[in-house]
Amino acid sequence: MPDLVISNGAVLPIDGKGTVIPDGFVAVDGDRISEVGSGKPPAADRTIDARGGIIMPGLVNAHTHACMTLFRGFADDLPLMTWLNNHIFPAEATYITPEAVYWGQTLACAEMIRSGTTCYCDMYYFEDEGARASRDAGVRAVLGEALIDFPGPDQRDVTERLERNEQLCKEWADDPLIYASVQPHAPYTCSAEVISRAKEIADRYDVAFKIHLSETAGEVEQIQAEHGVTPVGLLAKLGVLDSRVLCAHAVHLTDADIRLLAESGAGVVHCPESNMKLAAGVAPVSKLLLAGVTVGLGTDGCASNNNLNMLGEMTTAALLHKVANSDPTVMDARTVVAMATRGSARGLGLGAEIGTLEAGKRADVIVIDTDSPNMVPLYNEFSHLVYATNGNEVRTVVIGGKTVMEDFEMLTIDVERTSAEVRAIARKVGGV
Repeated sequence: MPDLVISNGAVLPIDGKGTVIPDGFVAVDGDRISEVGSGKPPAADRTIDARGGIIMPGLVNAHTHACMTLFRGFADDLPLMTWLNNHIFPAEATYITPEAVYWGQTLACAEMIRSGTTCYCDMYYFEDEGARASRDAGVRAVLGEALIDFPGPDQRDVTERLERNEQLCKEWADDPLIYASVQPHAPYTCSAEVISRAKEIADRYDVAFKIHLSETAGEVEQIQAEHGVTPVGLLAKLGVLDSRVLCAHAVHLTDADIRLLAESGAGVVHCPESNMKLAAGVAPVSKLLLAGVTVGLGTDGCASNNNLNMLGEMTTAALLHKVANSDPTVMDARTVVAMATRGSARGLGLGAEIGTLEAGKRADVIVIDTDSPNMVPLYNEFSHLVYATNGNEVRTVVIGGKTVMEDFEMLTIDVERTSAEVRAIARKVGGV
């Protein structure tokens, strides 16, 4: 007898074929899926009624800075480098503490749970506190201490940060929810030596290696002036570009860059709302997909988005590329849903664990309500997920077999207290 059965809904396994199981169920034993089927579900210790909604894999936010919920709405409407150097970096140096990271990360987890994200990839400081917040919330997380060449809120030099990353790889090796990763910030904030040393750690512990790459035209020009190659070309030149690498943004790519990414097996995280807000440009996602590059989806941090709503990010991704390419068939709904689930999971090296509904995979499952007015009538589940949802339709969230939200009720986070703690921090940052 399974521990849990989620039934009475349309199951989307995200199998690459657009399969929809109209009267389906997902059975769970422990923290893993034991069966995906149709018709009468097996008896179980506990059941969740999807009430005719959509049962699907949890969304995977492949790139964010979760604690930056603390800076939501802070220093908006500025170019990337002005925003970073004149506002974000100084604010982080002053106000980011281990306690602030815990509460900012907890607020992020609440926001992500409510909009159907069950796993996220985070680059920030004091990630022990980020891990504690994620564990307390029951949210799956891929975490990496930000690697930069200059002092940050942690007051560590880059050698200490590298050592800290290696220590975290050891500490989190067997955690059921927390995965270590190594994440140098970008080629313009990390020396070539640091990037190479970071990759050695990622290889040694077989973890994901993520880096901001080719986000702006100015970044590409700077790296070309300093190294004679594009940022993608620099990773290839350093011998670090392979299937373990995940490139956040990847907006300004040459055809040669795309070939390098495809040949190496490296993945890309598309962050359309952040790229639009900072006027970074439109990533060549259609070309990347056509070339066979794994592409996931991410929100980036709340200071440059300003939300962590992956359902909204899916809508933006689909619409942006249609207008950018003057082609309504580009980035169809099935493709975008796959990016937000299977694509993100593969990019993070977790394709065998999450991102689809299959027996043996981790039981990260969400139920989307289809009774709200904006979801009626329903002709195509994929279409509704991308074009009709607004993020409030997520009814139930199960992560690793544990229910963290049921019938819209948050079960693992005290949202009222968390909001109060974050407001107290925000008063120090900007007097709000």
